[in-house]
Amino acid sequence: MTQHNAAQFEALADLYEDIGDWPFRKYIETPSVLARIGDVAGADVLDFGCGAGTYARMLKRAGARRVVGYDLAEGMLASARRRAAAERLDVEFVSALGPDQAGRFDLVLAVYVLPYAQALPDLERMCFQMLAPLRPGGRLIALPIHPDYEPAPSYYEPFGFRMTPDDPREPHRDGARLRLDLFYQQRYDASVHAWYWSRGAIETALRRAGATAVGWHPPRLHAPADAPPELQAYVRRPHAAIVECRRD
Repeated sequence: MTQHNAAQFEALADLYEDIGDWPFRKYIETPSVLARIGDVAGADVLDFGCGAGTYARMLKRAGARRVVGYDLAEGMLASARRRAAAERLDVEFVSALGPDQAGRFDLVLAVYVLPYAQALPDLERMCFQMLAPLRPGGRLIALPIHPDYEPAPSYYEPFGFRMTPDDPREPHRDGARLRLDLFYQQRYDASVHAWYWSRGAIETALRRAGATAVGWHPPRLHAPADAPPELQAYVRRPHAAIVECRRD
């Protein structure tokens, strides 16, 4: 993520924290990500693009030995530090990753980071930056825009957001820009821009950065019987996918 993109998020820390309680994240995304991560007891974890630190705190509570949250948006980091301190969780939040962090982590988690690569060189650089902190054999788990997301803006409105491609004729073109509008239950009205990358472009960038065993996993519904029925529609066409790989 560039400093330009980080500026989009400076004032959105409370929003990004509250999104964790929105049904599609509460019942689908978050449990799907945590299930894919598995046991982190004793592990060293980097939350790359940590935002307000929601996942970083979860992983620390789950028993990770060391958790570092990295983000360029200082507003997000300030909120993350306050929230971790309130829970008395020992999580380090940083705005830069030095060379001393290379090869130090068992797991890197990057939720909604790849969509902010504006051009192919940015995507390749981002993949390298996410893989470099891993020990050999360590895992990267990332959430890009789903390669087959539904480009009709109204499709995701029941879940609290719209995704509107700049060019509706080519929504699945590599590097295509789209606007994400967040408006769940009229509590928020915020917009950010993101960029679409195909499965092939992401896999190629990851492998060039040193990744092996690249695999894709759909988010799944983990919900009680009273979960909102519209979540089934989200599962059919999720806006994000889980991609997993290992560092060579």
